[in-house]
Amino acid sequence: MRRILALLLACLAASPARAAWPERPVTVIVPFGPGGGADIAARSLGRWLEGRLGQPFVIVNRAGAGGEIGFAALARAAPDGYTIGVVTLPNLVTIPIERRAQYAVEQLIPIANLVDDVGGVFVRADSRFRSLADLVAAAKREAGAVSFGTTGIGTYAHFGMLALEAQAGVTLTPVAYSGTAAMRAALLQGDLQVAGISMTDAVAELQAGQVRALGQMAAERWSGAAEVPTLREQGFDVVLSSMRGFAAPAGMPAAALRRLAAEIAAAAADPEFRRLAERQAMPLHYLDEAGFAAEIAAQQARFQAQWRAKPWRE
Repeated sequence: MRRILALLLACLAASPARAAWPERPVTVIVPFGPGGGADIAARSLGRWLEGRLGQPFVIVNRAGAGGEIGFAALARAAPDGYTIGVVTLPNLVTIPIERRAQYAVEQLIPIANLVDDVGGVFVRADSRFRSLADLVAAAKREAGAVSFGTTGIGTYAHFGMLALEAQAGVTLTPVAYSGTAAMRAALLQGDLQVAGISMTDAVAELQAGQVRALGQMAAERWSGAAEVPTLREQGFDVVLSSMRGFAAPAGMPAAALRRLAAEIAAAAADPEFRRLAERQAMPLHYLDEAGFAAEIAAQQARFQAQWRAKPWRE
């Protein structure tokens, strides 16, 4: 018996120690198509993490249903530390409120929030709508004739459209797209009259003179487009944004979660990464795991109360 025990101990001593996470590539699920803000955030952070952790962070776009397809894929993934994903607010919490979703918020564990991007109302540069007042006047004359693009029901742009309708007394026709890039293309091609796009997602087209911003859904003007008035300045109390953070399937190993959270915190504080974020028009708003979890819970409570008072989907 002593010989067997000695042999077993010798084998264990000779075995190589298990390497620290990550030992292989990590998949990052993005719940929208390539080219949008969620995709840019994932790719920017992924490149940073690859340099720090020595493994590829492979971006997989799972677009559709306002983010539900990607959120559900993340929730169903093995909680082994090798699949993480971008989660966006308010979509993450509003989808299970308005319908029987393919996931539950509780199936995901927040890691950190990275970006908070204020919404905007955009038209093509040659649009007949020169101002928000023009848009409202046309919508009053032509009920339902003005199309308003969003990335789906329950997104910040959808809530912005509903608030504008309610406060202006107009009816707009919503058009849902699988992601910001597809909506932006439809706007530029003239297939869509008005688009609810985050300010940073359309800043390149704005600077190139391809689109016009009628207003920002912000409490204060975003510095990257300081010439664009807020909707509040124009008489409409609409303050909405898209928060973009990272989460994992519940049950992710604690050590991997701690390491990843620490690296995201380091990225948010690093001058080089911050310069990259500025070049990418990616407004950083870092929240750690506890802060992001608190924000998710607060938005859940807010939108549940709003749903009880007046459902935004019939």
